[in-house]
Order: sequence, then structure tokens, then C-alpha cells
Amino acid sequence: MLPAERREQILRAVRSGTTQVSELAAAFGVSDMTVRRDLSDLERGGKLTRVHGGAVGVTQERPFAEIAVERFEQKDAIGALAASTIEDGQTVILDVGTTTLQVARHLRGRSLSVITSNLAVYEELLPEESIELVLLGGVVRRNYRSLVGMLAEDALRQLRADVAFLGASGVEDDLGVVDTTMVEVPIKRAMMAAAARSVLLVDSAKFEMRGVVRVCQADALDALVSDSGIPKRARAALQRAGVEVLVA
Repeated sequence: MLPAERREQILRAVRSGTTQVSELAAAFGVSDMTVRRDLSDLERGGKLTRVHGGAVGVTQERPFAEIAVERFEQKDAIGALAASTIEDGQTVILDVGTTTLQVARHLRGRSLSVITSNLAVYEELLPEESIELVLLGGVVRRNYRSLVGMLAEDALRQLRADVAFLGASGVEDDLGVVDTTMVEVPIKRAMMAAAARSVLLVDSAKFEMRGVVRVCQADALDALVSDSGIPKRARAALQRAGVEVLVA
């Protein structure tokens, strides 16, 4: 089999769910090193994203700038309320996403530390000399302006924060927090592990949306910040699960 043909078949395998280097090597009868080289070539071509131990396929995502203007008033109100819960001197983790970007905008001028994988947050806070800014390493997801992969995960294992503000693609009926992008989920989980308090930021539309990967159940959260459109049933269920609900 020619290398180009093998890479095309590896790409199809990754898109269908076979993501581990060892599985791909066994399937194509080549060494792990050969698979890693093929994955690196495919990543350089923008066809997949390397992650620890394997790869995930690249999905067609809408641009960050396009998503940022959707439901902007709700996101801005959520960001303002979340920022108001932070005290000077604290260390905050900000996840990828357009709502966490609004938190960053409301933290400008404050004296604190911010850890983030969100390149939009980094650009927003870079001029703020009173904020100690920690940017996680990793592979750049250009379209969604985030950092992912083992370097980011390893960095988070060395860090501790007072609170992590997290985004998500949706909240399911059973209060499962879900995301559409598999490569972001290990980062979100590592952020939660690094923080004393985990707070989910979701506008009310997210209660009608779904994802492909479960991040956690609601009982892993300390609080959730949403807008006044949050479904009453979901709000009551979250409170029964011990999650503090803040409404902007």
C-alpha cells in the first residue's frame, strides 16, 4: 500500500472513531512510529487534530467571530455576573468559548491571575498589567481560537485555581453537560480538577442543545450561571442536585 493511500484510509478510520495509534497500527499492519508520522502529515494538512495517544477528525465548525455575536446580550450579562463573584487576588481559569470571553472583558482592571486555553481571552487581557496571565501550551485550534492536547493537559495538572469558568455545547435533560468537540473535553475536565470551584456558564438556549461527548454530570459542578430564560424545570433540578444557580 502506498503511503498516500494508507494516510487516506487512516483518515477515514479516524473519522469513523478509530483514534488510538496502537489500534491504527494494528489495523494497517505498520509500526506505531509510521502511524505517528502519518498523523503528523495529516494534521499539517488540517485534516485531523493530534491528541495524546492518537488523533480526532476535524469537524466543520462555524467561526468564533460568528458565534460570539449570537445571543450577545445574554452572554455579556452572564459574563458580568460571573466576574462579579471573583475577589481581587484570586486565580481564575477561563475555558474556551464566547461566554468566557465576556467574563474576561468584565475582569479588566482587576488584580488577579487568569489561566486560560482561550486565545481570545489572552488577546483581551494582554494589555492588563494588573492581571497575571498564564497561557496554556498545546496545539492551536485556529478556527475556535483554543489550545488543546497533552501539553495543555499536563500544564493544568501542575496548576491550582480558586475557580474555573467553563463553557459547554449543551445541558441535557438528565443534567449531563455535553460538548460537540471531543478534543476539548479532556481540557475541561483538567480545568475542573485544578480548581477548588467549578462554575458552568451557559445561556438558556444551551438547554435545548446537544453534544456528542459528555463532560460531566451536574453534581460535579458547584454553580451554574445562566440568563432569565433558563427553564424552570432545569433550574429546580440543578438546585436539587446541589448546584447553586445564578441568574443574570
